[in-house]
Amino acid sequence: MKKTNSAKRELPMKQAQELLELLKARFEKNMKRHKGIEWSKVQEKLEADAEKLWSLNEMEATGGEPDVIGPDKKTGGYIFCDCSAESPKGRRSICYDREALDSRKEHKPANNAIEMAAAMNIEILTEEQYRELQQLGEFDLKTSSWVKTPPGIRELGGALFCDRRYNTVFVYHNGAESYYAARGFRGSLKV
Repeated sequence: MKKTNSAKRELPMKQAQELLELLKARFEKNMKRHKGIEWSKVQEKLEADAEKLWSLNEMEATGGEPDVIGPDKKTGGYIFCDCSAESPKGRRSICYDREALDSRKEHKPANNAIEMAAAMNIEILTEEQYRELQQLGEFDLKTSSWVKTPPGIRELGGALFCDRRYNTVFVYHNGAESYYAARGFRGSLKV
């Protein structure tokens, strides 16, 4: 995708239109992810909020392949989530958060999951959300994804990640400062 104007967090009109077309095509191809939801209503919400469209572009640009996974019952809006088969390629080889990144003395990764998500204006998935996503398909068969870690675990230096192996979703722990070429994170965005 083309470079965005991140200062305004708004896409140029042509790029916004291209992204909407791509999102619509993905939506129509994967109807089982969002039964009963009409694209026209989703598009209406997106066209009314340039910053959300900018965030979806960031998700797309990093390999997330965002798609609608259901309604947001609290707001009447919609929930988008990274639906790429594997953890988004442009968000791998990162540790969990800034504290973990700063704790590394050498061989530091380029970034961390929590700050990347915040910069994209998206939320990192919780374990529960990750498990719900896995009900819509099979994700992370070869990779893994950091998930939001409870404070008690994080305070002790750990962080959680999930993957799918043997037709089962697993949750694991690792030192928050660890990073691997096959581990990234998945995000969600409420529109």
